Amino acid sequence: MKGNLKIVVVLIFSIVIACKKQDEKVVKPEQPNIVMFLVDDMGWQDTSEPFWDQKTLFNERYHTPNMERLAREGMKFTQAYATPICSPTRVSLMTGMNAARHRVTNWTLKKNASNDANDDVLTFPEWNVNGVAPMPGIERTVYATPLPQVLKDHGYFTIHAGKAHFGAIGTPGADPLNLGFDVNIAGHAAGAPESYLGTENFGNGKKGKEVWAVPGLEKYHGEDIFLTEALTLEALTSLATAPENKPFFLYMSHYAVHAPLYGDKRFMQKYLDKGLDEKEAKYATMIEGMDKSLGDIMDYLDKTGQAENTIILFMSDNGGLSAHARGGEPNTHNKPLASGKGSMYEGGMREPMIVKWPGKVKPGTVSNDKVIIEDFFPTIIEMAEINNPQLVQEVDGISFTPILSGDKEWNENRPLVWHYPNKWGGYGPGIGTASAVRMGDWKLIYFYKNETFELYNIANDIGEHTNLASQNPEKVKALAGVLSDFLREVDAQLPLSKETQKVVSYPDQKLTK
Repeated sequence: MKGNLKIVVVLIFSIVIACKKQDEKVVKPEQPNIVMFLVDDMGWQDTSEPFWDQKTLFNERYHTPNMERLAREGMKFTQAYATPICSPTRVSLMTGMNAARHRVTNWTLKKNASNDANDDVLTFPEWNVNGVAPMPGIERTVYATPLPQVLKDHGYFTIHAGKAHFGAIGTPGADPLNLGFDVNIAGHAAGAPESYLGTENFGNGKKGKEVWAVPGLEKYHGEDIFLTEALTLEALTSLATAPENKPFFLYMSHYAVHAPLYGDKRFMQKYLDKGLDEKEAKYATMIEGMDKSLGDIMDYLDKTGQAENTIILFMSDNGGLSAHARGGEPNTHNKPLASGKGSMYEGGMREPMIVKWPGKVKPGTVSNDKVIIEDFFPTIIEMAEINNPQLVQEVDGISFTPILSGDKEWNENRPLVWHYPNKWGGYGPGIGTASAVRMGDWKLIYFYKNETFELYNIANDIGEHTNLASQNPEKVKALAGVLSDFLREVDAQLPLSKETQKVVSYPDQKLTK
């Protein structure tokens, strides 16, 4: 039966859907169902749905009809932000905390082990390398009440599918079941798959590389199936067998499009025919496979009559990878945005975001309001009609439901803050140890290694070509003050100078030296 397993799974799944459609006793929960669809390493331009005021060659390259469909049915956000690296984003989403506060500021993997690259000038702080924990007393973790636990405590059936990357190996946060999920499909400590292919058992059995092997999908081992499709089938099966008297929360968190790049043969030839090199063709197939997953979920909701009571939030966890592993010239894959994953420039943090909320969001609308990843936590709680949940952490995020409903003004001058006192392994523009703040049209970046400021007017210079710091010292001073005040308020960690063995200066202190 090995070669026919996928057909059998699809047939069983189709029968379950048919039974659901014919069952007149299906209870529709009063609270809305919620799908959080998170893509890994997807850039702002990695879609045929434009998020800029003009269509680009990248929009022409990719084929994402279901993102286009979701945008027609919901609201598209053109200035949505995450952190430049994956684990900080995921912990912020789960806790509502800014990375400077939760201190999971770099990517996690092995217990008590830092993944910071070496640096000749800076020593990096003792950050929370073990990720998030749902109980106190776990060393080098942030103790928080996770989003799925809040939802579960208020009646939701919670499903995790795909990449977790919330905590290090051997810690509570490594297992999504410890964070309040009722179901965990293939989530563990690692943030990338050893393989995307069922024929390679998704990396299981590869000597010395088990840490990256995707768990829990044994029935697909040896099968001709791509990881994205297997995760989608399992997620849909969980939805089809979920309790009918409860709302569901599906956290559909794909490993795609994180490296290693693998070609999804369902789509490969079309991109080779477009003239893309092999690496970029593989990447494009991973984008399209992710988009098909989105479409499969939307189709399921339509067929089962649940679409009108289901909110869908689409987001990526950081900017598109561009420093390495891709085809073509490095650090150019997110243009007009500068740089990519790991960078404090827009290419490292600006994300494609869409929200569909039937009855609340006017279809086909666009918002230029600025939101950030920690805002999802209070937003989803408000969407779930949960009032004043008991939390152990202080939440930095602000619900963006007013934007979605159009009920009232959004604070355009609210500061958005990024803090990365670490060093990633990639190299490129804006990639380094830095903090940044965005207020209105202005963005200030402070690089700790060289103690330098960069100031940009994003409205006029989306590609961050012209550093205006020397021309606008008062704006630099004002934004440095806002940034430094926030870092002090949350007791943010700072690196040490190897030369002086002292903590480096806050941005505003640099101006008074």
